Amino acid sequence: MTLIKCENLNFYYDKHQAVKNVSFSVNEGDYLCIVGENGSGKSTLLKGLLGLKSPSSGSISFSGIKQTQIGYLPQQNPVQQDFPASVFEVVLSGCIGSKGISPFYGRKDKQKARENIYKLGIENLSKTSYRDLSGGQQQRVLLARALCATEKLLLLDEPVSGLDPVVTSELYQLIEKLNKKHGVTIIMISHDILSSVKYANVILHMDTSSKFFGTVKEYKETKVFKRMIGGNEND
Repeated sequence: MTLIKCENLNFYYDKHQAVKNVSFSVNEGDYLCIVGENGSGKSTLLKGLLGLKSPSSGSISFSGIKQTQIGYLPQQNPVQQDFPASVFEVVLSGCIGSKGISPFYGRKDKQKARENIYKLGIENLSKTSYRDLSGGQQQRVLLARALCATEKLLLLDEPVSGLDPVVTSELYQLIEKLNKKHGVTIIMISHDILSSVKYANVILHMDTSSKFFGTVKEYKETKVFKRMIGGNEND
């Protein structure tokens, strides 16, 4: 089933075109990596999917999921890293989007938070202050928080940025587990081309416009992939 269909998307900032005539779709169970160099329109596209920025033209349609049911893991900033709350409180706050007008967390919300804490392997950190965690632990907490907003679709913006290689590998494996074992559809922005083709099944390569959209197998045969990994485009 197609969860998201984007057709002929164009985004502008004032007179600058950030995304040009991009079309792609996301099917249930996909692991889509959006790759490309800085300034290629990846983050703008993600904002469009989240409803944070409206396209100048083109359409984004959802099926089987509402825009408010998307779990989102943004790039971390120093303010977030110093957040003075317990791990459980941070994860629980991911339920707020489903609360409607109610300001209170109920039994189901707390149970969902506990389940996602367990799913991410951080149950021993529940009472720990978020600000005292390592970068990798913080990302696990934020992933658990994002899962509280969704059972279907996660949008991840450079989730391993700034992490050491061992923690990066662990986080990639966790995300793969969420996709393959728990059936969560993944859309990830990444600068890491080799890891993208290792874990994803679909690639969207951006350079303001779409340079490629299709399977990883097809992408590996393209000139644009060979250029990104430092090979010879003419091979």
